[in-house]
Amino acid sequence: MSSPALPAAAFHASADAGLIVDPFADRILAANARAAALLDRPVEALVGASLSALHPGQLPALVVFTEAVLTQGTHWTRSLTPSRPDERALRLEYVGVRLGGPAAAGLLFTLCDLDERRRRDANAEADLYMRDGIAEWRRVERFFQDVERENQLILKAAGEGVYGVNADGVTTFLNPAAERMLGWRAEELVGRNMHATVHHRHADGTHYPHDDCPIYGAFRDGAVHHVTDEVFWTKDGEPLWVEYTSTPIRDRGRIVGAVVVFRDIGERRAAEARLKAALAEVEALRQRLELENAYLQEEIRTESRHRGVIGASAAIQTVLRQVDLVAPTDATVLITGESGTGKELIARAIHEASGRSKRPMIRVNCAAIPRELFESEFFGHARGAFTGALRDRVGRFELANGGTLFLDEVGEIPIELQSKLLRVLQEGQVERVGEERTRAVDVRVIAATNRDLEAEVRKGTFRRDLFFRLNVFPIHSVPLRERPEDVPPLALHALKRHGEGREGAARLSLSEGDMRRLVAYDWPGNVRELENVIERAVILARDGRVRIDLPDAAPRRAALASPAAPAPDAILSEADRRARDRASILAALTQAGGKVSGPGGAAERLGVKPTTLASRMKTLGIPRRPE
Repeated sequence: MSSPALPAAAFHASADAGLIVDPFADRILAANARAAALLDRPVEALVGASLSALHPGQLPALVVFTEAVLTQGTHWTRSLTPSRPDERALRLEYVGVRLGGPAAAGLLFTLCDLDERRRRDANAEADLYMRDGIAEWRRVERFFQDVERENQLILKAAGEGVYGVNADGVTTFLNPAAERMLGWRAEELVGRNMHATVHHRHADGTHYPHDDCPIYGAFRDGAVHHVTDEVFWTKDGEPLWVEYTSTPIRDRGRIVGAVVVFRDIGERRAAEARLKAALAEVEALRQRLELENAYLQEEIRTESRHRGVIGASAAIQTVLRQVDLVAPTDATVLITGESGTGKELIARAIHEASGRSKRPMIRVNCAAIPRELFESEFFGHARGAFTGALRDRVGRFELANGGTLFLDEVGEIPIELQSKLLRVLQEGQVERVGEERTRAVDVRVIAATNRDLEAEVRKGTFRRDLFFRLNVFPIHSVPLRERPEDVPPLALHALKRHGEGREGAARLSLSEGDMRRLVAYDWPGNVRELENVIERAVILARDGRVRIDLPDAAPRRAALASPAAPAPDAILSEADRRARDRASILAALTQAGGKVSGPGGAAERLGVKPTTLASRMKTLGIPRRPE
């Protein structure tokens, strides 16, 4: 097809790029020099070339545009982008005009460079300023320069990180503080998708969908989004804990992007974590001290015996030697003996001589714990673990952590609960009721019982493995009836303790006859019964004299309490006589404060010569204390 009639000179001299095309043949029929310069091709290369090849991948838009021109006679579009050899993207506006009548096939395309048009518009605006005066133009120019410089200074000086994103989520700028915190240089991050680069995962590593991103939320709802606790990811892949504000940017009422201002809160979070841990530790210590205080007050109320192990008998000396041997170790100790023989005093002596003495010895009366509260009492419970569990409770094992746990009357634990105690003793770990967390405990266990545990094992009422676990170092507390020589010092100690604070207590004393009656008594209740007898005597004391009130039907030793001679048919063995003499001498020495001779001495109290008393003491093995 030949070109329609058109002044060739005007077409080729036009300031606008022009193409004459045949849409049906898909051919460029003519091109002027301005089009050749815009498309970066010689005129000869354009003429005869395919129009669709000049617009690769844009055939649908090209067809729509040419059909509109053919139908309407003229039409325009900005949806077409011709290719250039240098691949530079062009922003063009096509204006098409049909040449000739409706049946004509030739079309004239005028290509307008939008960027050049924008520059011409700017120049036109400048011309307006020029017409208003060069001084005004310069003032406006300086104003904008000052604004730009101030904005850059503010961004550079800001301590918070600042970056901008457009409506597609692409980073547009980055200030130095953001570069420093994120580890990215501005030229590396600008042009990249912000969310996919620094906001793609949660703190736990799970994927962070961009639809949930509050920064993008500013594009959707146009509201300011403030987030106080989230992570950005640095260039090194490390999490950066931040709080940030995403503020939408509007241009003529349309949201075109957002500005994000963020600050590093890592140090604040670490400080808060340290504070929370410290508060939790303080709370745990408060609970522990509260329980220890309640426990110690309970011990003070229930403690009715002296803390020291008093006695000079061979049995007591044996026990004290065993205490010295086992105390420095962490071995489990099983103390056996009748009720009232001082098993807890032996346990306390072991604890106080051990390396754990700075921590408390926690006592548990196993016989007094209800079956249903056994686990809670021993191991503690979490709040809400059962009805009535209104707060966390520390168990006795945790309370004794670092110290000693004294299991009194351990033989009273029901057999079905003994396995739970055994597991803790073996593993050194406890779990509170209602809590899955396992807690390590470092506890030295001392157990006591008045039962024959070996017989209980044979009967099947006590676990054999638990018995062996407890019976690492056995100590037997001898009943008081088997060590009568300990009665006088125990009685005098009790007299002094119960008489403290009472009017005339300094004048209270026990007569030799009273002491003989005490020594002769069998003491089925052991030291506890002796304490009660002395306390009752102190209460009934009048004018410095105490009244020893012993049950008439109570069992007594062969040695009579009366100073009168034994009945003619009574037989007093040599061992009984020596025991009686030894107890009498010890009582006299105790009342005399260890003084043998002189006024108020033991010899005077017994009515014998000092030399005779010294000889008897040597024979009976009673050491003489320095006077």
